[in-house]
Amino acid sequence: MTESDIILTPLPQADGSVKNRPALLLRELPPFGDFLSCGISTQLHQAVPEFDEVIAKADSDFTTSGLVADSLVRLGFLAVRVRAFQTLPPVIEGHGSEEGIPRGLGAALAQGQFFAHIDVILRRNLTSSQ
Repeated sequence: MTESDIILTPLPQADGSVKNRPALLLRELPPFGDFLSCGISTQLHQAVPEFDEVIAKADSDFTTSGLVADSLVRLGFLAVRVRAFQTLPPVIEGHGSEEGIPRGLGAALAQGQFFAHIDVILRRNLTSSQ
């Protein structure tokens, strides 16, 4: 597994349960190689404008994602995938490109600027809501 892979992994749900869901691996975390991941959903109606990213079947990189339907990369749905507890390979073996999945984060991930990118988005959203 590497950064920008899309995998199927157990993710905590709002009701406290844990379910296998697709997730985008954002950044490998030191010192044990765990991954910060971002949940992916098919619930497009939950998209937060100018924050979440939609991956659609019409996108040129959709096929390589391993997803089966239009999906939403939920930037507010972060979790850590702990490498020590990985016993099964990921079911989804898709991956994004530096400019692809998600489009607005590709360059930020490639340059190690993920948190700076999220900070800019959050500040823009806070400013526009005031």
